[in-house]
Amino acid sequence: MVNLPSRMVIFLRMLRIFILVRVFRLAAQKKQLEMVTRRMVSENKRRYMKDGFDLDLTYITDRIIAMSFPSSGKQSFYRNPIKEVARFLDTKHPDHYKVYNLCSEKGYDPKYFHYRVERIFIDDHNVPALQDMLKFTASVREWMSQDEKNIVAIHCKGGKGRTGTMVCTWLIDSDQFESAKSRYVGYYEILKNKYNLKLPPERQLKIKNLKIHSMHGKNSCIWAFLCLVMVSYYRQLITVLIGLEDCPVISGDVKIRFECNSALPKGYDDCAFFFWFNTSFIENNRLYLPRNELDNPHKSKTWKIYSETFAVEVNFIDP
Repeated sequence: MVNLPSRMVIFLRMLRIFILVRVFRLAAQKKQLEMVTRRMVSENKRRYMKDGFDLDLTYITDRIIAMSFPSSGKQSFYRNPIKEVARFLDTKHPDHYKVYNLCSEKGYDPKYFHYRVERIFIDDHNVPALQDMLKFTASVREWMSQDEKNIVAIHCKGGKGRTGTMVCTWLIDSDQFESAKSRYVGYYEILKNKYNLKLPPERQLKIKNLKIHSMHGKNSCIWAFLCLVMVSYYRQLITVLIGLEDCPVISGDVKIRFECNSALPKGYDDCAFFFWFNTSFIENNRLYLPRNELDNPHKSKTWKIYSETFAVEVNFIDP
């Protein structure tokens, strides 16, 4: 056995203490960086920051929680860590919560939430199908009726678009919300009040033409994609008319995307703008959508390109 000099022993002990202090400091810095990053990702959304929790999560009502995706691995660095979300729910609502995952693109092991997880498959930056809205509210209604302590935690990826739509849908269903501003939440309001929570009669239509109001800029040509039909048009003053020949018969949920070969910026869905509608709710064979109801132009950062009076009008004919 070799005896080390006392100075060497003291040096090694100090080195060990220095390394431990450094490790703890790095761990604290990492935790602080994670907190800052998560707050940056959640932007201006309200966070739950008390009782030892710091989560991108908020109570809409006493029984409805909206939150971002419960993540693991690298994503937990900037989103809600799934173990922290589970600890929060188990602490605040033990045995009385159910989680609804609205992401079609990804899931997680439901064991974290005691297998009380239900998925509604909605694509990112898109609307839910009417059937999915009815399925969701029926499930929430059943869960809430089982015990007055039961709550629901609803999330998509960022806890904004899809989550907000379905939260509002439930508020309409449970008579906590009287009217809807969102088009698809408005559809659900009609399903509830007019069709007794049943799907409406199917209606088949053809698109006669589309009008783009208050178009401006240097763009000279826009490509509109509808199903498998592609048409082009040229800019005329401030209103552009797109006439469709041999348009296919459409019914149910329909999505229209507009792409431009000029300097118009691309946003969500890799296009200039897009929108959804359901043919069963078209009145007088006309749909008029102002800027705030069009995806991408509704964001304030695009308003230098899309004026306040920018709008899309769709005119239909019976097949």
